[in-house]
Amino acid sequence: MSRNSMSNNNNGTTTDIDKPDFRELDLGSLTRPNVFTNSTSTSSSSSGSISGYNGPKSNDLSSSVDSSSRRFKPGHTRSRSDSYPLISSGCSSCSRSSVYSSAINSFPTGNICPSGKILKAAVPVKSTKTDIVGSRIGNYGHGSIIRGGIGADGGGAANANAGKEKSYLQNPEELKRIGNESYKKGDFPEALSFYEKAIAISPGNAAYHCNRAAALMGMKRVVEAVKECEEAIRLDPSYIRAHQRLGSLLLSLGQVENARNHMCIMGHQPDQGDLLKLQAVEKHIGKCTDARKVADWWSTLREADAAIASGADASPQLHACRAEALLKLHRLEDAELSLSNARKFESSSLGSQSKLFGMLSEAYLLVVQSQLELALGRCENALTTIESAGQIDPRSVEVSVLLKNVRLVGRARARGNNLFKSERYTEACAAYGEGLRLDFSNAVLYCNRAACWYKLRQWEKSVDDCDQALCIQPNYTKALLRKAASNAKLERWAEAVRDYEVLRKVLPYDNEVADSLSHAQVALKKSCGEDIYNMKFAGEVELVSGLEQFRAAISSPGASAVYFEAASNLQCKQISPILHTLSSKYPSINFLKVDMDESPAVASAENVRVLPTFKIYKQGSCLKEAVSPNPEELESLVRHYTS
Repeated sequence: MSRNSMSNNNNGTTTDIDKPDFRELDLGSLTRPNVFTNSTSTSSSSSGSISGYNGPKSNDLSSSVDSSSRRFKPGHTRSRSDSYPLISSGCSSCSRSSVYSSAINSFPTGNICPSGKILKAAVPVKSTKTDIVGSRIGNYGHGSIIRGGIGADGGGAANANAGKEKSYLQNPEELKRIGNESYKKGDFPEALSFYEKAIAISPGNAAYHCNRAAALMGMKRVVEAVKECEEAIRLDPSYIRAHQRLGSLLLSLGQVENARNHMCIMGHQPDQGDLLKLQAVEKHIGKCTDARKVADWWSTLREADAAIASGADASPQLHACRAEALLKLHRLEDAELSLSNARKFESSSLGSQSKLFGMLSEAYLLVVQSQLELALGRCENALTTIESAGQIDPRSVEVSVLLKNVRLVGRARARGNNLFKSERYTEACAAYGEGLRLDFSNAVLYCNRAACWYKLRQWEKSVDDCDQALCIQPNYTKALLRKAASNAKLERWAEAVRDYEVLRKVLPYDNEVADSLSHAQVALKKSCGEDIYNMKFAGEVELVSGLEQFRAAISSPGASAVYFEAASNLQCKQISPILHTLSSKYPSINFLKVDMDESPAVASAENVRVLPTFKIYKQGSCLKEAVSPNPEELESLVRHYTS
């Protein structure tokens, strides 16, 4: 297998095609192999998938040139270091010291110096300290020459170094090398920045575009990575690495046929790991298509999930298929979430001509979105969306059928609404039923027809339609309200209480719901033969006139809110209406009122001196007291002790 093809490893790590192309890069080693020497290298990594990327290992770089797959093509230059060997030199200061040492201590004996000794007056002794300008060390004044290399040149050396650095960063191969180092560390944004600088200098180099695609893959920017690979192939149609990388990206997008065309190039063996992934995705998409044809939505969902898990994790069409299956299974919230995932990968300019389920992929996403809009009761949005799908794929039979149905459902709903407003409830029921025959998963139509049955006093049918609506859309508040009211009319008090209790949590400030709950609770107790003499409805405040009655009231189950007032007090008159409103909002609390003028014994026992005073009791004990509270403070106090 060619070394340009992808290598596979059972460890599940990223493939070579996910890495930048290091073949034309000087890695900075001191010794380099001769580019004309035949050498082989292996790479241990797995097939290239977008998901589960763990980043390259330090030993994944390869600087050898594969002469069998790519000779010297346009846009791919050799590094100068291949032609000129690097020479390792020692420290300059050390070599200079050895020269002085030889001059001082190794004079030959002879007539001029018979003893071989040095005359101090003739040869000055070299200082062992380095002479550096501005360092405040060393010796100065040795003639007009200042020794020491550091700082001796002043600003000139700095300018020279700045010029070298500028030239260094204008070399695209050097920028590519730095980008590759950042990529190896997993810093994909920094690697991308260096690759883009290299492209700006040399836009015709295919390797730079291919490396930019690798960085974009690491950042999960799949669509942009595809475009970079396509640009690299345009610049160099025989660039095997770019074809392989593009094939891996197209597989993640679920474009099986296009992926196969780039993975299986004539004359090159495809990577077996990627080929197996391709076959698995293709198999699951085929099963998903078959299940969808017969409306087997559980199997459709299962096969779509399997295709995504097998490698097509960035496919907007498969995520949209999940959304459609979930919608048909009446899991509306899950369908919305899955469709939002599909939109993350959607691109109108990429793969718009690929097909799924017999229609263009871009049109299919709009088909699913239109169905979701219709199920949520947004008929106008549904119609606009499916009309857009018809413009994209006017030949699709499925798009045409759905477009017709959406129009008919919208008309049926509008006609039913007009008939309901005219109090022609029987005809309105028929209109909504016509819409449901076209779209049996429309929760809004079920709920509207339930309202008609309620008006016609057919409460049993009303409950049934509300149940259908709630099955499709469990959090449909309007359907639950109509069901609770219908159960109350049928005197199914236990069901009515249960429905109203759920509504109280959803609508805690709705007075009508609170009042309906209280009436249903009283009716339920009455139907069970319980004593309801002391029960009160929501919105009622019990007047306490004696100490014994007061103590019995504050010892009753739950929390009790006691309002101490005087009829003659102006501030008390202003707060009284607020107390009745709070009683409606919070029916779980017992609201009591004590007139201080009529019950001085209670005031004395509870040590009430300032009016108005508000106290919270539970099991006979006072938990909180508020003197002359404003309406906001009073409601906050009540809300805190609501069970």
